[in-house]
Amino acid sequence: MITIYYAGYDAIHTADFVYDVPEGHNTWLLLLTRTPAQFWVEGEMKEYPANCAVVFQPHQKILYRACADSYGNDWIHFDSDEIHLKESKLLHGVPFPMPDPEYFHQLFQLLTAEHFFSCAYRELSMDYLFRIIINKLIEASHSTNNTPHYQNLLNLRKAIYNNPGHSWAVPAMAEHVHLSSGYLQAIYKPTFGISCMDDVIQCRIRLAKEKLLHSPHRISEIAAICGYMNIEHFSRQFRQITGYAPREYQKLMASDS
Repeated sequence: MITIYYAGYDAIHTADFVYDVPEGHNTWLLLLTRTPAQFWVEGEMKEYPANCAVVFQPHQKILYRACADSYGNDWIHFDSDEIHLKESKLLHGVPFPMPDPEYFHQLFQLLTAEHFFSCAYRELSMDYLFRIIINKLIEASHSTNNTPHYQNLLNLRKAIYNNPGHSWAVPAMAEHVHLSSGYLQAIYKPTFGISCMDDVIQCRIRLAKEKLLHSPHRISEIAAICGYMNIEHFSRQFRQITGYAPREYQKLMASDS
């Protein structure tokens, strides 16, 4: 379980901000930087970019300061018996980039809200949220996807998953992330293990399966919802991926339910 003593997000400080606790705290401290900052690492001050996470264990020296016009972060002072936190190979006091900082920031917001308000399932909700945060920290510390374009690629993939019926095409996707079409295709598959167009197709067929089973739409309407202007093209791709024509799949799943 987790015990949270203090928590906050979107804290903003001036350019002369310095946080110096030579003997550390009696609790753990977790930060997500929202701006560049300098941290005391391996006996010297080193500069790190925005959107880094850093975990300080109890009684560890803490020293960090602004290195831009302002300094902003999310933060939690806590105690925990979470085994993953204690046995993981996280480097304490060493910032590392978060592949999806906005998602991580949202987790901080949710956790802080639960901490502030006395709700019936407050402690349980905080524990669940904190376990997700720890899992994301461990994932990020082992991630090899901290490339300059990773966040843009991740945002593109979220947009595809959220709206697979959009008229996605490689040039449009490349424009979305401000890259050339060739370079987008060259880095998308190594990043996610699937090409950008195959990702679109998989999302569309997944949506089509849902619509075939749980909507009143005709197959031609489902094809259009999923981004297909040609029902024959839709049926051909659906069969290639599922092994069934759309109507066959619909009847098969209905008979199994």
